[in-house]
Amino acid sequence: MSGGSYYVPVSSKWPVLASLAMGAIMAGAGTLLVFGRAGVPVMVIGLLAVLAVMTLWFRDVIHESRSGLYDARMDRSFRWGMGWFIFSEVMFFAAFFGTLFYVRTFALPWLDGEGAKGVAALLWPDFTASWPLLEPPDKAIQGPHETFSPWHLPLVNTLILVSSSITLTVAHEGLKEGYRTTARHWLTGTVLLGTCFIAIQGFEYHEAYTHYGITLQAGIYGATFFLMTGFHGLHVIIGTIILISILGRVIRGHFSRDDHFAFEAAAWYWHFVDVVWIGLFTFVYVF
Repeated sequence: MSGGSYYVPVSSKWPVLASLAMGAIMAGAGTLLVFGRAGVPVMVIGLLAVLAVMTLWFRDVIHESRSGLYDARMDRSFRWGMGWFIFSEVMFFAAFFGTLFYVRTFALPWLDGEGAKGVAALLWPDFTASWPLLEPPDKAIQGPHETFSPWHLPLVNTLILVSSSITLTVAHEGLKEGYRTTARHWLTGTVLLGTCFIAIQGFEYHEAYTHYGITLQAGIYGATFFLMTGFHGLHVIIGTIILISILGRVIRGHFSRDDHFAFEAAAWYWHFVDVVWIGLFTFVYVF
């Protein structure tokens, strides 16, 4: 980089295209919830568009980095950008956890006649507060038949995800020490563990719908269960795709012991997803 100037691309179409693709996903998801399967094609198109934009955008950034266009100030920009992105994700999941705690701590007791707004019990005088809520106050809504035991599939997925953070840390340390083979092998293990987590969660969702009666329409418990674990599962899928991309770069000889922020950013994201799951396991499955 000549003169130490801050590199700014001439123009980039990727932010606009990414926004349009994500908008298509949201439009498809909304249509799916309101009108049924009619929203699936739009949602799938949006998802494929997001993957395409991510691939091409990553390609351009990798090319710029490998061309020597980035310096220490660009590195700080990437770190700040990733830090703020993860902060936004923290706030995103904080909203879901806040909803869960509000329902359990305030709304349900109010409907049962307790607390400052216990007058709400007049709506459904026979309602008894409990969690998990298997019998919603409105009898027109069918609650779940039963809930998952946290000590079976949820525990297995917890062990898998915690193990994946360990294998990713070993891979990162190997890269920092210059042991590229170690980094490649342990990163491959991380990708495999992430894939196993996704597969097990998919099986769990099948069991929820077919055997437990846990659906998005099964009252507040079903809604919060799928919103919280579903969005987390989406983050695991995205994180696994990112790790596959990073693994490809490691195999191709990218990164050095002192210059590998893309690897670090992927690790930050993955560890954040791991921490969120521990919260989900604790407050959605156990308590």
